Amino acid sequence: MQSFWSNNSEHNLRNSLTKNIKADAVVIGAGMAGILCAYRLMQNGVNTVVLEASRIGSGQTKNTTAKITSQHGLIYSKIINNFGLKEAHNYALSNTIAIDEYEKIIKKNKIDCDFKRASSFLYTKADDDKINDEYKAAKELGINANLTDNTELPFKVKVALEFKNQGMFNPIKFLMPLAENMNIYENTKVTQLIDNKVVTEKGSVTAKYIIIASHFPFVNFPKMFFMRMHQERSYVLAIKTDKKIENMYYGIDGDGLTFRGYKDMILLGGYSHRTGECIGDKYKLLTNNAKIYYPDYTEVARWSAQDCMTLDSIPYIGRFTKNNDNYFLATGFNKWGMTGSMVSSMIISDLITGRKNNFIGTFSSDRKVTSIAMKNLMKEAEQSVKGLSSQIFVPVQNNLNAIPLGEGKIVEYKGKKAGVYKREDGKVFAVSSRCPHLGCQLEWNNTEKSWDCPCHGSRFDYRGNLIDNPAQKNNKLK
Repeated sequence: MQSFWSNNSEHNLRNSLTKNIKADAVVIGAGMAGILCAYRLMQNGVNTVVLEASRIGSGQTKNTTAKITSQHGLIYSKIINNFGLKEAHNYALSNTIAIDEYEKIIKKNKIDCDFKRASSFLYTKADDDKINDEYKAAKELGINANLTDNTELPFKVKVALEFKNQGMFNPIKFLMPLAENMNIYENTKVTQLIDNKVVTEKGSVTAKYIIIASHFPFVNFPKMFFMRMHQERSYVLAIKTDKKIENMYYGIDGDGLTFRGYKDMILLGGYSHRTGECIGDKYKLLTNNAKIYYPDYTEVARWSAQDCMTLDSIPYIGRFTKNNDNYFLATGFNKWGMTGSMVSSMIISDLITGRKNNFIGTFSSDRKVTSIAMKNLMKEAEQSVKGLSSQIFVPVQNNLNAIPLGEGKIVEYKGKKAGVYKREDGKVFAVSSRCPHLGCQLEWNNTEKSWDCPCHGSRFDYRGNLIDNPAQKNNKLK
């Protein structure tokens, strides 16, 4: 299933890297974060190469709802409680600047990407205490916010928190013109990093600075980000209807939905869950809501997104380790990848060019570990142990005959523990039940017909082809 952005965008294929080259900097990943980092470095005279395993914008960027906002759920009351006012102010200011930076780049480069300013709302149908706490935090930080119960939503809300002067756009129409004059190699998968050399399947790039902007870092050590993040999936419908929505909305309730308008469409989303723990058909839940709220709707597209979620809800941006001046990373955007990508480009380019940036400490992966982060770290460890134990110790409960048509299960197949999908025509497809990343047992996602890792979020189609990292290779049954 392709997103609306993907369905309406084409670009010429870039060459793959087939030789050894040198540059000042190399960016791994040609999504929003990678392209923005490359853009800022090039603007500062840094000779930069971008390596992309697939196509430009083919990862998470194409699946965003493209809200450019500093309103990131119930974030500011949380940061104030865990880190204090200073860090909360830095988070708010950096993301506010990020919105302005998008507008500056769009105007400077005359990019037609349907950028517009709009308000962003948090809303609830039930619990106004959390909204009120977030409002107090926003006002304490000087954010232009107000409370209201008047929205464009097709139902009544108890209260909504409005952040004014936010932004939204078409991310692919922005990305492609920005990337046009960059030195980008597509279909060029990075296989390993050796000191200051990035090795791919057919060539290498030697550079002083290496930026890992590949969504989930594929370098496991020494930072062990697989213990410090998990991944979540969420789902979107693009629908046409006579009703319009001009702004952006994010529901904080357990079943809360997200809304944003785009031309004559509404993007309706929600029902997020930890990757590998998909229960029920999420698209059916969305279509049920669409039928209730917009009975005359026509579906244009449907797609899903995958997001890296950090222990304390703040991204990891900056040096890979505090003692390494050569490796940098941008990850853990917690579902707010548009502003997160821009903040990453500002911090990383300033670190490389030696410019002062007051936000570096706030987003550093070496920041203080709070009590909440420690509790979440223990949860991640438990999840990993559970996934590994399931693979090693839990016996197979099903056989091939127990698999209904159109579904997948872990079974014994040709003498091995395997993930088997039985297509509607009865044809069987088998993959290893073991994730090639760190060995957790995969789980079947019937909504998307994929095998997903509940530990770290790697995903594979029913044939075993890699969809999402941190795994770096396909998952075939040996």
